[in-house]
Amino acid sequence: MSVRILQGIIVLGLLVTIGRMFQLQILDHEEYAPLSRQNSIRMDVVNPARGLILDRNGKIIVENQPIYSVTITPAKFDRKNIPLLSEILQADPELILERVNEAQQYSWHRPSRLFAEVPFETFSVIEENLWRLPGIGHQIESKRNYPLDMSASHILGYLREADPQDYEEMENLRLGDRIGKSGIEMVYDDFLRGEKGMSYLRVNAYGQSLGDFDGGDLNSPPKKGADLLTTIDSDLQSLAERLMENKTGGVVAIDPNTGEILSLVSAPNYDLEKLSGRMDSEYWQSVNVDSLKPLYNRAISSRQPPGSTFKPFMGIYGLHSGLITPQMELTSTGSYIRGRAYGDLADPGVYNLNKALAKSSNYYFFWMMDRIATNGGLDDWAEKMKDMGMGPHNNIDLPFETRGIIPTTDYMNLNFGERNWGIGDLMSLGVGQGMVSVSPLQMAVAVSVIANGGYKVQPHLVKEIHHSDNRVNYTQPYKERIDWIKPEYLTSVGEGMRKVVSEGSSRYYTDIPDIPTAGKTGTSQNPHGQDHGWFIAYAPYDNPQIAIAVLTENSGYGSISAAPVASLMIEQYLTGEINRSYVLNYVLNFEPRPLKEEEEEENTNTESEEEELDDSGVIDITAVEEDND
Repeated sequence: MSVRILQGIIVLGLLVTIGRMFQLQILDHEEYAPLSRQNSIRMDVVNPARGLILDRNGKIIVENQPIYSVTITPAKFDRKNIPLLSEILQADPELILERVNEAQQYSWHRPSRLFAEVPFETFSVIEENLWRLPGIGHQIESKRNYPLDMSASHILGYLREADPQDYEEMENLRLGDRIGKSGIEMVYDDFLRGEKGMSYLRVNAYGQSLGDFDGGDLNSPPKKGADLLTTIDSDLQSLAERLMENKTGGVVAIDPNTGEILSLVSAPNYDLEKLSGRMDSEYWQSVNVDSLKPLYNRAISSRQPPGSTFKPFMGIYGLHSGLITPQMELTSTGSYIRGRAYGDLADPGVYNLNKALAKSSNYYFFWMMDRIATNGGLDDWAEKMKDMGMGPHNNIDLPFETRGIIPTTDYMNLNFGERNWGIGDLMSLGVGQGMVSVSPLQMAVAVSVIANGGYKVQPHLVKEIHHSDNRVNYTQPYKERIDWIKPEYLTSVGEGMRKVVSEGSSRYYTDIPDIPTAGKTGTSQNPHGQDHGWFIAYAPYDNPQIAIAVLTENSGYGSISAAPVASLMIEQYLTGEINRSYVLNYVLNFEPRPLKEEEEEENTNTESEEEELDDSGVIDITAVEEDND
């Protein structure tokens, strides 16, 4: 009996063993085969090369540079080896433990980056000691490199390691992956990132590679990220950044016919090199606490009153609404009286639209705003201003674009309360002051409407996406006709803007030989200090190829601060060089005049018929007339 019982136990045990083997080998093959292979096969993730970024002429402005990373597979790693790993990496054991825990939380069996951008010498020591560090691996990756003499930090943006929220929102991310966090690196990240590959290697008991598994048949190569062909002119961008050094503000230059951004600068900028690989924590902290906010994109996100650069668009609306005609004349007495006196630096006299723009008569545009407000036309006025690109988003392919403010009845009621505001609260809107506020991008789009014959274009930075399989995607920005704008409106306003450059206060800096230019200066009142300077322009006047908006904060009059910057950029783009060295020297050495000096000049409104040059060839700005910006 006991023998039969023993035989039964043996048979039962064999059946259980065979059944378990059947379950593991057949039923659960897909689950356990990969784990079994990991005992003799190592699966390495092969990261793709991130796509290149090129300027409009095909110059590479962002490329990749090799870096070395250390990886970990938590299931195979023995934490007793942390001291050895700490010694090799010259890293704090607590930091290594923290990274190990992060990797384990992400995945127990999948390799994750432990440290990125380790020195090659350290990488070599890791490779030599893999047999002592089961679970530790290594891989060659890349970081961004910027070969040209320009920053373009607010265009390109930077990469950072993905955070937990990114893993939830984006597919195919692994721990330690770097993704775009600003600029076009962020907007086009899905295209730039490419697709990962897989490599299966035979390894010995020490984790050392013995070559491809199964002849490499299971390997899948990575797919390189797509290349971006941008609209940026790198030479123009480099000049713009140089001109905006030691200044605060924003510049947007655009092809008015297509919406292609030729140059975009926010000053101060930041150093992408210090953010391209392993984060320079001290630098990152410094730019985050800097009072000038280098990370803030003033070109698309700042909101400032446009000052007198708003007057051309008031002129277009006045012609459309029938308030004025090109020939209609108003007699300025020096101040516009509506309950109180509204000041005007332009000389008293008779003004039509052309002269009102050329001499920047506040009286003329106060008169217009008075009629708009009195006749209940605020909402129609606001709608037409928005049609030209001021106020709403313009849908540029950059993150963090902000809206401007073009006040409507609802806006006034919300901010002042119903019946708690009146015409006096609206008068200053006519000269681009008060509650109206815009960004340089919005003003660049708006001046493009004048330059291109009445079309609103979508500003954009990328025009082609070139995939690794030779497919090309073309971006399709919109270009919309503004039906209510007639060609004769633009002709009348354009003639006045042309005289601003040829006869007005900025002519010494903006009237370029052989390049007829139309523009408008502006000075935005700043209750917290020095006023802000504005300038908008397009050129050539008869066949516009570039439109531009420049904002220089706390710089005083736009005719001597913002206008020279725009003029040099126009000259560079249309001729390929700068011939007016006296203007270049002036901009590079520009310092705002003391506030008291500007106030005295405002009171005296002195004029000079001719520019005066000092010994260095730089215009003596004290001898230049300053019309009513």
